[in-house]
Amino acid sequence: MTTRDHLVAAAELWIGTPYHHAARCPGVGIDCINLLCAVYETAGLIAPIRLPFYPADWMMHRSEELILQGVLEAQLHQVQYPQPGDVALFQFGRCYSHGAVVTDWPELIHAYVGYGVIRGDAHQQPLTMRGNSPRPVKFYSALD
Repeated sequence: MTTRDHLVAAAELWIGTPYHHAARCPGVGIDCINLLCAVYETAGLIAPIRLPFYPADWMMHRSEELILQGVLEAQLHQVQYPQPGDVALFQFGRCYSHGAVVTDWPELIHAYVGYGVIRGDAHQQPLTMRGNSPRPVKFYSALD
C-alpha cells in the first residue's frame, strides 16, 4: 500500500462520523480541520496537533488564513495538481476554510455541517457556490 493509499484509507475510516465543531472522536464527531489532522497523523506524515480554540464561524468575520497559517503551511506544501491523499482547501466566507482529502479529483472525503464525514464531489453541492459555479480551491501535499 502506498502512502497515498494509506491517506485515503485513513480518511475512509471516518466516513459516517457526524459533524461536530472542534471535535475529533471516531464515530462520535469531527470537523473538517480535525479530519485533516487525524488523517495525516494516522499516516505518520505530521506530528500530533492540538488545535487552539476556533469559533465555528471564524471564516465569516476574519480574513486571517487560520488553517493555512496554523496547520497546512507548517506541515504541507502547495501543489498545482492534486493526487489521492492530498488536501483540497476551499474558500468559504472570507478565506480558505474548508478542508477535504482528495481521493481522485474532483472526488474527496470531507466533514461538513449537516452531513458528517462523506464522500463528495468538488463540482457538486455543498462544495460549489450558488448556481453551482466553482468555489476557489487550493491543494496541499505532504508528499513530493
